[in-house]
Formats: sequence, structure tokens, C-alpha cells
Amino acid sequence: MAAVSSASDDKGANVEGMAMSCPEDARQAPIWVSDTESLPMDSLLIPMHYEGMIESILVPKGLIADRIEKLAQTIRRDYDGVTVHLLCILKGGSAFFEELCNQLRAIHRFSQREYVPFTFDFVKVSSYKGLSSSGQVSVSGMDLKSLEGKHCLLVEDIIDTGRTMTHLLPLIKRSAAVASLKVATLLEKRTPKSCGFKAQYCGFSIPDKFVIGYNLDYNDAFRDMGHICIINQAGIEHFAEGIKAPGPAAAAADDGSSRLEQQHSL
Repeated sequence: MAAVSSASDDKGANVEGMAMSCPEDARQAPIWVSDTESLPMDSLLIPMHYEGMIESILVPKGLIADRIEKLAQTIRRDYDGVTVHLLCILKGGSAFFEELCNQLRAIHRFSQREYVPFTFDFVKVSSYKGLSSSGQVSVSGMDLKSLEGKHCLLVEDIIDTGRTMTHLLPLIKRSAAVASLKVATLLEKRTPKSCGFKAQYCGFSIPDKFVIGYNLDYNDAFRDMGHICIINQAGIEHFAEGIKAPGPAAAAADDGSSRLEQQHSL
């Protein structure tokens, strides 16, 4: 399916996108993870293939699961009697999306309600080379026009600068007359580069660090780790060329610095 891209200028899209941002006092506050938050490395299980590559554990997987359960309860309350259409942003948002769906199913199963609780689509969102200046984004994997009349909730793994959302939301609104459009994110990064965008539903507010785990990756590594952690220099260097296949025939990958830069442009 052909990609759909934003075409408006950077200033105009940001103004429109910010109009769909959630005021801080109009949402349930996320769990605040302090700048000095760090759990003992030997207190939780780190996969052997990542030992020595983690600076600190930021959010353990048990806390992630409990927080998503609470977010699902809040979302179900806000969409009571309404079928919400979830838009999972690949790849990073898939773990959060899967757990959120599991919790929504559990809530609905015991609620004795007759309407369909949710439907969903998967979308890929990418930015053009000039994101920092033009802010253009491209959406592929679905026809945005199919969202006409639906109550849409975007499910994202992390909001960093917020630039992607300030351009993606207006793009969706221009493509289809949706009934409503909100954002749920597992993580929201406190960074001076932020444009100020706030999601309606947010799990954790985290410090300005490069995080991995729970499907957040560095050159595709660390997606399989259950905790959300901060990568150290050894991890950066080890996976700078991606995950190498066993043996001498391993293919070279792109410079790992590109993945670090990507998280700081979202």
C-alpha cells in the first residue's frame, strides 16, 4: 500500500498538532521516574546475552504490567459504550499494544456489555530525512480513509520530542473525519527538545536517557528484554553494527549512531 505523507509546513502542522495535545491538568498524571532512579542490577533478571551492557534498570516489567492494567481501566471508562479503534504504531508500540489489548479484553469479558470493545489496525510511521526541519511524516500499512467515523486511539511506545505526533495527528484528521483522536503512550521523555506535546494516556514520565527493553531497541537488540533499562557504552559498542549472525558470513549493518539519533527525533 502506498505511503501517505504530510505536506503542510512545519509551523502550521505543529500548531494544529498541539491543538490535539492533552493539557497536563486534563489527564491522569503518569508515574514519575526520577533522574536518579536505578534498581540494583543483581536484584532482577537480565538476560545473559545482555549482561554488562546495561547502565541501570529504569522500570521493571512487573511495574510495567501493573501500570498498563490501570491505563486499560481508565481507557475503558473513558470509552464506555463505545468501540475504540486502536492504531498500533510499529514496531516499538507492539509490546505495549499487546498487553493493553489483553487487559481491555479481560475488563470487557467480565463487564456483561453487548458492544464490541475495540478494533485495531497496525501502521508504520516513518519520517523523511528532513524531519528536524520539515517535520514531514509518512504512514504506510493501511488506508487512513478507513478511519472515517471511528474513535481512534494511537498506541505508541515512547514520545520524545513530540514532533512526530504533532504532524501525524493532523495528517490523520485531514485524511478522515474521525469521531475522536487520542494518543496512549507507555513512555514520555522529559527532554529540552520537547515541543510540549502530551498524550491523553501516559504510563511513565522518564528522564532524558536512551532507553531499551520492552520492545524498545538499539539496532534491533534489547527488544526481547522485559524491563525498561538504560543502555551503557559497552552495549552501544557491541551492537553498533546490529545483531550479527553466527559465523564469518554475518552481514554488516548501518552505523549504530543512527538508532540513537532516531529516538531523539520522535
